[in-house]
Amino acid sequence: MSNNKSYVVGFPRIGEQRELKKVLELFWSKKCDFSEVQRVASELKQRHWAYQRDADIEYISTNDFSLYDNMLDMAITLGAIPARFQELEGETLLFTMARGDNNRVAMEMTKWFNTNYHYIVPELSLEDKYQLNAKKIVEEYKEAKAFGITPKINIIGPLTFLGLSKRTDGGDAYELYSKILPIYKELLQEISLLDEKITLQIDEPILVKDLDIKVLSLVKPTYDALSCVASNIYIAVVTYFEHSSEATKILVNTPIWALGLDFLYGKENLATLELIASSDKVLLAGVVDGRNIWKNDFESTSELVNIITQKIEKDKLLLATSCSLLHTPFTLKYESKMDTEVKNWLSYAVEKLEELSLLTQLTLKAKASLSQLQTQTLELNKAANHSRKTSKLIHDKSTQERVQNYTQLVREGSYEERIKIQKEQLGYEDLATTSIGSFPQTPELRKARRDFKSGDLSEVLYEKKMKEYIDECVAFQEECGLEVLVHGEPERNDMVEYFGEQLKGYGFSQNGWVQSYGSRCVKPPFIYGDISRPKPMTVSWSSYAQSKTDKIMKGMLTGPVTILNWSFVRDDMQRGDVSKQIALAIRDEVDDLQNAGIKMIQVDEAAFKEGYPLREFKIAAYEEWAVRDFKIAVSAAKVQTQIHTHMCYSEFNDIIKTIEAMDADVISIETARSGNELLKIFAEVGYKQEVGPGVYDIHSPRVPSVDEMVKQIEKLLEVLPKEQLWINPDCGLKTRKWEEVKPSLINMVKAVKIIRDKV
Repeated sequence: MSNNKSYVVGFPRIGEQRELKKVLELFWSKKCDFSEVQRVASELKQRHWAYQRDADIEYISTNDFSLYDNMLDMAITLGAIPARFQELEGETLLFTMARGDNNRVAMEMTKWFNTNYHYIVPELSLEDKYQLNAKKIVEEYKEAKAFGITPKINIIGPLTFLGLSKRTDGGDAYELYSKILPIYKELLQEISLLDEKITLQIDEPILVKDLDIKVLSLVKPTYDALSCVASNIYIAVVTYFEHSSEATKILVNTPIWALGLDFLYGKENLATLELIASSDKVLLAGVVDGRNIWKNDFESTSELVNIITQKIEKDKLLLATSCSLLHTPFTLKYESKMDTEVKNWLSYAVEKLEELSLLTQLTLKAKASLSQLQTQTLELNKAANHSRKTSKLIHDKSTQERVQNYTQLVREGSYEERIKIQKEQLGYEDLATTSIGSFPQTPELRKARRDFKSGDLSEVLYEKKMKEYIDECVAFQEECGLEVLVHGEPERNDMVEYFGEQLKGYGFSQNGWVQSYGSRCVKPPFIYGDISRPKPMTVSWSSYAQSKTDKIMKGMLTGPVTILNWSFVRDDMQRGDVSKQIALAIRDEVDDLQNAGIKMIQVDEAAFKEGYPLREFKIAAYEEWAVRDFKIAVSAAKVQTQIHTHMCYSEFNDIIKTIEAMDADVISIETARSGNELLKIFAEVGYKQEVGPGVYDIHSPRVPSVDEMVKQIEKLLEVLPKEQLWINPDCGLKTRKWEEVKPSLINMVKAVKIIRDKV
């Protein structure tokens, strides 16, 4: 197969204006038929293929598109369907596995490595019988051929599929290897019938982690077996987000066609170049950033490619994106309100296609054949990158000096001293009930925010609408019996973007949407300069809400590590240095809130775990600055001010000591989909602080019964004493509807009353 072509690992699927999100939510609310979902999906796939074709991308994917999640699709393809869903089929099966229904609990969801994308966790057991269902893969390939392209096919590899699955009957998912691999072989046999030559991308990002010898020992037999299924399939094993040096040493000795390596987030991959060069493997070199939004610096990337071509012959090299472009917004085309200087520093998915194509021409083909337009693009690229390095928008001397000189890391009092004072002054009961922060974002709220931003709604009317919603939230919470209240966050579009819009050094977009899970999209802000807080960000809203009730009103903030991890971060500074700047801004907000009479302040670190490096030897450095910056953020808190934090979708076993070091008074965590496994580690290590394990899953539309939550709370009490427990939902409620939220919270409060009468 010919080389010196451009290779895109994967492409965003939500649509350039979130078309897939919108039609899915119409379908789920029974406002359109599934045929409309299929029509929109088909239009999006063809549009996405066209964007790549028009940018001269030769290796374009099929099966990177999904109506919900690729891991879920792979589970259905392999027939890995839990027993409670097996009588379902088609779209009902797909969406019920993902979202649950009144009779079935949805499958667990967790973060895709260290990104903000969530995947559905396959459930496996030794009793399961697996059966191939290749319909989606086959039909989408034929659809692409009919559109006029010869695509590659993307699938998730067997080692990653098993490594990211969970055993429902206990044990290691890799024990099912002998049952799963034959289904993959059947799949490849069916794929081989589709065309004379087929490029098959098999994603194995699990190979970038620290793996034990048992898993590494499966690499060669897996790819020896799959490579021998059909001679017309050219297998490319692709890894990303880190280096995969150990696996590379094995894969070069298998019959695969190509290796895809990330040279931006896995620089250690450079050490394997000689090994690859001595083999017959083609290298797919990930040199265009699939995880960040900065315009590629052609000069520095050309230097990187030059290092690679000193070892790898050009005819065995393809330039690629570092990972799927799923993790970036779609296109800059709609960013009409962004500062022009800042916009000139950015590149979204569509723009990265052009960068990749031009880099291929510049470094692997004849530079002399560049067109006048390409030459002009190179000059503009050089000017844009120079502007980023020198712009006055980036550098703030006062912020830099404050960060350098700030040393306070410890708040007033030990935990034992603080909690005694807090319980006396705040007077909350054991098993205190609260929610995580946000309440449903209604269409009316979203319209009011849009109209205010566009100037179609005055500030006076905007504030009136927001306060009316806060009034409703407070009234409902008091009526249903919640003990610690929240204001509902009607003024917030997103828990990170809201703060980013108010911090100096942050930029934000009109249409920079990125898929988080299913139809859920977030619009991350981006950090381009030094961070500072010009004025208070939340005090007026929290103070107003507190004035409407005699109960405790929590102040709601997003922590520095989550703000960092859920933003696109400048790449000209160390992440820890950027985080410390954010921490000082949050510290000032905490101080202003408590001085305004807010007695509980929740500093959410929902993304704390997802920022962890994928390699163990890099973890200590991350933990050091991440804990430091949470402690800086709350360092102004007085002894009587209770600090809460919230973490979701985290496996805490390996970071429980780090959580202890953060020294929050109360931590709320997601446990509804995963039972009490997450909670047990808190008991095992003798965790002293108070804990709020989620008692129901907010990512499903189902309303849990009182009896169901009574049983859930009883399970919690098997692990931790009532004096240490808070009762709350898994996460914020902004994505749910009021008709789901109200009965769920009412049932939660009733369940607590029943338990209190028992204990």
